[in-house]
Amino acid sequence: MIGANFSAVLDLAQRRDERAMEILYRDLAPSVLGYLRSQGVSDPEDVASEVFISLVRGLGTFEGDERAFRSWAFTIAHHRMVDERRRSARRPEEPVELPKLALVAGGSATVEHEVFSNVGETQALAVLRTLTEDQRAVVLLRVLMDLSVADVAAILDKREGAVKTLQRRALARLAASVSPEPVS
Repeated sequence: MIGANFSAVLDLAQRRDERAMEILYRDLAPSVLGYLRSQGVSDPEDVASEVFISLVRGLGTFEGDERAFRSWAFTIAHHRMVDERRRSARRPEEPVELPKLALVAGGSATVEHEVFSNVGETQALAVLRTLTEDQRAVVLLRVLMDLSVADVAAILDKREGAVKTLQRRALARLAASVSPEPVS
């Protein structure tokens, strides 16, 4: 996250300052790519480029703080992912091996932190694949991208209660799959 300088960076980026746009890109690109990869997008770099083109096009009209900006970016990423899946359904291709996801989980000793810190990348991807598409999206957006329940609800076009339920069920499934002891 950019932090206290976000307003200044955003203002410069809205005036098409290349350095400011680069700062925004470098801050968001790894998370957007990670989200798209973990959702099984066949060409995450291509979809991410579409996300950033949309961000640049809409940058002049954006108003809000850094959290709102990140939420807006992941809303666009989610919509582009859905668009890509629709295109793929119309024009199926040979399945491609899902690239490794560099999981970045920080923070306190929460269930999700424990789950992701106890498994390697390959196992984490395998475990994430056991979740439903909605559960996986909620976990990635809430835990790895650190978005609020309200932000995730808006991105996925679901009620906040539904997001909380999806997260609770997903984390219980994840914890059970990596822990030899039953989870309550």
